[in-house]
Amino acid sequence: MEARVFLSPARRIQLDLIARLETTSVPECVPIVALAASRPSCSQAERDAHGDGTKVVVAAIKLTVNGEARVLQADDPNMPLLYALRDQLGLHGLHFGCGLAQCGACTVLYYGEALRSCVMPVSAVAGAEIVTLEGLGTPEKPHPLQQAFIDEQAAQCGYCINGMIMQAASFLAKTKRPTEDHVRQALAGNLCKCGTHVRILRAVMRAAEQMALSTER
Repeated sequence: MEARVFLSPARRIQLDLIARLETTSVPECVPIVALAASRPSCSQAERDAHGDGTKVVVAAIKLTVNGEARVLQADDPNMPLLYALRDQLGLHGLHFGCGLAQCGACTVLYYGEALRSCVMPVSAVAGAEIVTLEGLGTPEKPHPLQQAFIDEQAAQCGYCINGMIMQAASFLAKTKRPTEDHVRQALAGNLCKCGTHVRILRAVMRAAEQMALSTER
């Protein structure tokens, strides 16, 4: 019997974008921007050359991260968004886990949908709205999910928690008062090697209840 593969709506969008990037032919100096309405032309500043004559193209990728306008520099349009967020913006809540979009440690929100940033080319998110774990809440006012994970002590090593929270945030934004089975299905694509699944489930259910109550007041 063939095993069924769980694909969230955001993962389907991601796979479609990657397929479009792989089949798109553009001039050497033009960054691939899958979501942009038009493609920028190359300026002379983008045609810096090494001593051996090899051209280096540095594209400026504009997008919104955690509510702020930011610019990412990419000399490779296929550089994963994960690397740019961590190395250029210093956002270390998201982690590199598998590099294959299979574990969820790198998850961010892309227009509210959970997105695996380890396989998403940075050029494909030009103009997009991205939210990372740091953008969900603050130490003074954490997001209900962040507070619930603290209250339930849902983290052990903590490496997977970014993905668990971000995936759950996307899910709870669209689903009020889910059942435990609904939560299990929503988090089915996120891996935790420490085995804290029971506490993670309790934390998500706790946050779901709090979020539902806050909207009903």
